[in-house]
Amino acid sequence: MDYLDLVFEPFPGDELSQFVSDHVINVGLARTGVTDWHPVGFFLRSPRGEWLGGLIGHVWGGWLHVKFLWVAEAVRGQRQGSRLMDAAEAFAVERGAFAATLETHSFHAPEFYTKRGYEVFARLDNYPPGHAKLYLRKPLPPASPAP
Repeated sequence: MDYLDLVFEPFPGDELSQFVSDHVINVGLARTGVTDWHPVGFFLRSPRGEWLGGLIGHVWGGWLHVKFLWVAEAVRGQRQGSRLMDAAEAFAVERGAFAATLETHSFHAPEFYTKRGYEVFARLDNYPPGHAKLYLRKPLPPASPAP
């Protein structure tokens, strides 16, 4: 190929996004030999079918990575975020994870995570200006032995 078109697509469809993420994941699996990868997705739905929260991430290499956690304003303060995190952490432990990591910003309630035992191990100031991006981690308890 002599020339490839460079295409600007600020809102790629699900198929194109999945195409890129699958390839990144597959390279990681191939280069490390660690092939035990599990997607994580837990969601909150009201009795009327409204989506009111969710957690998206994955388990790989012994770590749970929480990519996104969101709870609707109407149900915040009711332990719904904790329910999502508890479910994801338990799922990860069942699959052999020994730790969890996530990224958040100073305006996204980092105290929620620190109360759950997460520690900030890196901070990127002025991202965006006047705020900080925080990188957190937490050891997870060992899996309970099967009865």
